Amino acid sequence: MHGHRLGHQHVLYRDPLVATADAQRPSAELAGLDPTWSRLVVAADADGVERTWHLLDTAPPDPVGTLLCVHGNPTWSYLWRDLLARAPAGWRVVAVDQLDMGYSERAGATRRRDRRVADLVALTDAVVPEGRVVTVGHDWGGAISLGWALARQHRLAGVVLTNTAVHQPAGSPAPSLIRLVRSGPLRDVVCVRTTAFVRGALALSRVRGSGGLDGPTRAAYLAPYRTPDRRAAIGAFVADIPLDPDHPSAAALDEIAEGVSRLADVPALLLWGPSDPIFSDLYLDDLAARLPHAAIHRFEGASHLVPEDADVAGAVTEWIGGLDSPAADGVRSPVGARRPLWAGLHEPRADLEAVAEMGSTPRSVTFGELAHDVAAVAAGLRAEGVRPGDRVAVLVPPGIDLVAAVYGCWLAGAAVVVADAGLGVRGISRALRSARPDHLIGVRRARLAARSLRWPGAVIDLADARSAGASADPARIEPAGGDEAAVLFTSGATGPAKGVVYRHHQLEAQRDAIATTYGIDGADRLVAAFAPFALAAPALGITSAVPDMDVTRPGTLDAGALADAVAAIDATLVFASPAALANAIATAGQLDDPGRQAMAGVRILLSAGAPVAPELLRAAQRLMPSAQAHTPYGMTEVLPVADITIDAIEAAGDGEGVCVGEPIPGVQVAVLPLDASGEPGPDLHAEPDVTGEVCVHAAHVKDRYDRLWLTQARTTQAEGWHRTGDVGHLDDAGRLWIEGRLVHVVVTAAGPVTPVGIERRVEQLDGVDLAAAVGVGPVGSQQVVVVVTGPPAARRGALAPLDLADAVREVAGADVAAVLAVPTMPVDIRHNSKIDRSRLARLAEDLLAGP
Repeated sequence: MHGHRLGHQHVLYRDPLVATADAQRPSAELAGLDPTWSRLVVAADADGVERTWHLLDTAPPDPVGTLLCVHGNPTWSYLWRDLLARAPAGWRVVAVDQLDMGYSERAGATRRRDRRVADLVALTDAVVPEGRVVTVGHDWGGAISLGWALARQHRLAGVVLTNTAVHQPAGSPAPSLIRLVRSGPLRDVVCVRTTAFVRGALALSRVRGSGGLDGPTRAAYLAPYRTPDRRAAIGAFVADIPLDPDHPSAAALDEIAEGVSRLADVPALLLWGPSDPIFSDLYLDDLAARLPHAAIHRFEGASHLVPEDADVAGAVTEWIGGLDSPAADGVRSPVGARRPLWAGLHEPRADLEAVAEMGSTPRSVTFGELAHDVAAVAAGLRAEGVRPGDRVAVLVPPGIDLVAAVYGCWLAGAAVVVADAGLGVRGISRALRSARPDHLIGVRRARLAARSLRWPGAVIDLADARSAGASADPARIEPAGGDEAAVLFTSGATGPAKGVVYRHHQLEAQRDAIATTYGIDGADRLVAAFAPFALAAPALGITSAVPDMDVTRPGTLDAGALADAVAAIDATLVFASPAALANAIATAGQLDDPGRQAMAGVRILLSAGAPVAPELLRAAQRLMPSAQAHTPYGMTEVLPVADITIDAIEAAGDGEGVCVGEPIPGVQVAVLPLDASGEPGPDLHAEPDVTGEVCVHAAHVKDRYDRLWLTQARTTQAEGWHRTGDVGHLDDAGRLWIEGRLVHVVVTAAGPVTPVGIERRVEQLDGVDLAAAVGVGPVGSQQVVVVVTGPPAARRGALAPLDLADAVREVAGADVAAVLAVPTMPVDIRHNSKIDRSRLARLAEDLLAGP
């Protein structure tokens, strides 16, 4: 046994050539494990008995702090290897093998929760006797690390927790897997006599390819648990889970759970795998309630072994980098007079039509009736238990009921969660489990779905809320500008739909930006062929109509339905997605003279949600001959950003990408230039002809992504600047051109190639309907492949005819390795317009690889 200097700490460890039956060092060949991290350390346990512990330790000189990483059952310190490999600059990372686990000594006696906490305290007092510490815990290592945090709070700099628990939420049964394995005879067979429990835990990994963890990684986790005598603590750990108040460890866990509230001033980060069948979002919610200041990131698709399934190391490193940054001093709202969102309900004449619903049974309400309905719903929601600050998921079809429900929630002091039907059932389920609403209000079909699919939130019938409101206190609650107003969801075109949180002052700024940009006043009337946009009309104080269509399929809007909606309210404004417009144009022949006359009264046509071809806008103008055709550019996180008319598009001419116009008043746009590897640089540029990631600054930028702290951090360039994920450039006239999505940039050996310019040029060719440029091969040496629709193709796609391939190469403006033809393009579910280039890239790779 020798002394060894680790930074400022003097510790003892066994000679690396020595291994005992109890304490060993792992093989140097374990996948991803740097053998220089491995240490055998002698230190007293909770009883003062010297024990030999195995640690993984980066041991940098003069560390600024220590990350103390604690594994759960049945893993070991190997779980934290990525964090050791990517340790934050200047920080020491110490990952402990708990006694009887991993490669630490098998001490023999049962070690319950309080004893394991005391063991960890004793060890760190010897190994990390000074300096600030951030605890990092997973599974039952989370509760143990919190016990250490409470015992040594004077040294605590932060807390990181991943898929763990300190309390069983009331009314929720313990995980069935734990209850099953915890029974005595089965526990011994599954946990000790065989490796079934270890292998079962490893099988929970979700996202490292279709087969989960690879063979070398599974072997590394199994390495310290090859024989029954080395697995005894796995069974003991399971037995120590307190599922009832009489359990010997229940009081110790309760003490930790209650003590967490003392960490209110300690920075905290909760990183979660929501697909975990053991520690589900119920446990995340419980921890979030105990640590309301914590940053939260849910890695969609990740399961129990979230450090394996997601970039936990990157998230921790990024969060550590901000520990010493000045903390924000709360939510700030603009100072001055404020016009709340619901003011528009009362400003028009009470007898003016507010909302018209088309369809088989048309109906409408006046502004007076709508204001009364909203007040009744608000009072009813309060009577049904909705409290200020609650979240209410609104699952109501577009129309009068949707407006009443949303504005009623606001006047009850609640924030709305709007997961529109365009996301599909799976998308709605994922969105609601992410947003965790306290209540859910909906029509009968939505309520049945909520119960059968176990969506979170107490279910409220809209009709019941109206009825309860008739006899409830009519006094309304008017949220402040800084209060949370809404959680909206992105389309999910480039991954799972993300929750986007807006505060009231941000939605009010958005309303004002729309009114200013398009000169909207009380004389205007809107046909909204996109459900969320219909909610803006009451805030603007204008009449609106929802056409007869399937909102989940924008392409179902036909010219007759559009004309009927326009005629019903004498509309001056129409908003429709490109897919909806395309079908309306295709069915224009069904219009009769009254329909054509009604369409002639439209003064502004708006189309957004995906790039809009000038040809489509020109055709739409023929359908609405008096309309000025606009295409606003923006996204769920900030809309509008820029605006352009069809005339301005044609005046801009051809360029690299699609011209989306000048930024609207009050919006600033800049780019982060792409480097040779296709990555955005650190500094904002507003010079012309510099291609980079588009960034936006405006009063109506969203507040944050919901429970996606890492996404928020990585999409915020500076205070108030949002990184959009789009790639483009500004031209000499200050106009913005969009060249594609950052994730779709093709990184060739010659540098990055953006797709939209190629696609626009190819789509000018005869016989081509749509084109998509994608990258095939390793990043840095990718080849450009162009996929087109139009030519005859096999069901799943084939090489395009030679003459077409030659024509594509001639106009593309980039080296094209192959041209493929497919029958249809995969598009997003909400707008039916955004091409899924990632899916096309996989298809191209499969086709080019051959059978």
